[in-house]
Amino acid sequence: MTSMDITLIGVPLEEGAGRGGCAMGPAAFRLAGIRKALEELSFTVTDRGDLRPEPASDLSDRPEAKNLPVVAGFVRSLEDSMYQAARNGGIPIALGGDHSLSMGSVSGMARYAAEVDRPLFVLWLDAHADFNTPETSPSGNIHGMPVAFFSGKAELGTILPTDRPLVSPSNVFQVGIRSVDEIERKLIAENGVNVFDMRAIDEFGLAAIMRQVIQKVTEANGLLHVSLDVDFLDPDIAPGVGTTVPGGATFREAHLIMEMLHDTGLVSSLDLVELNPFLDDRGRSARIMVELTASLFGRRVLDRPTRSA
Repeated sequence: MTSMDITLIGVPLEEGAGRGGCAMGPAAFRLAGIRKALEELSFTVTDRGDLRPEPASDLSDRPEAKNLPVVAGFVRSLEDSMYQAARNGGIPIALGGDHSLSMGSVSGMARYAAEVDRPLFVLWLDAHADFNTPETSPSGNIHGMPVAFFSGKAELGTILPTDRPLVSPSNVFQVGIRSVDEIERKLIAENGVNVFDMRAIDEFGLAAIMRQVIQKVTEANGLLHVSLDVDFLDPDIAPGVGTTVPGGATFREAHLIMEMLHDTGLVSSLDLVELNPFLDDRGRSARIMVELTASLFGRRVLDRPTRSA
């Protein structure tokens, strides 16, 4: 990451999830001090406020893809916002909002990557693989479909142009996975997604896994988009999410990932997703996500202030 300009883009989207609350995520991240944390690291931060798109009038709601017009409106708006921010030389950060927003953020970065003739890689830090399609999803909630969408494997109508740049599934690295639907598991294997579940983390260690990811991106001269879901973390330390899965990453493990990524300078964009302030414990999850963001952009453990109880 050579740019010292960061653009914050609020995405108050919750219609892709199965319960409300994520629309308050951008406000919670701001209240937790994300702008100040980045400015203290000498970044110039521009906050574009929250996207407020109209629902897509050319699409209809479908039981197998719930709230499609609303989600599509946000996806289209965010796709262009991410692309423009990157094209202007900055690092865009999408403040979610549920994980369906990544259909827009990753697609926007894929458009930019194609323009500069570099491959885009995606590091998906999540308890879930999010590789369902409308045909395979048990719930119809679109936040379980973004990876399949930006890989070109999920048909969701004309949310974005059909000839848009896609991300190869082999360029997607999913770390921390511990909840996958049966059909989704088959799709992941068939399409060659790189999956490092919690067993792999326990068996090989996060440092070794991250070295693999970093090596592949570096050798390809790629851009790296990081998508960080609150449920990547163990719910004991980050309870503010509607899809808790026990056995997640510790803060130390997540911090290691962020420090290793910062050392590479590869990260071109970031999502912070699925924060539900209504389920949080006095803002604890929001603060942890902000601290991890600061680590990704250069704060070291010795720089972190001690907090009073």
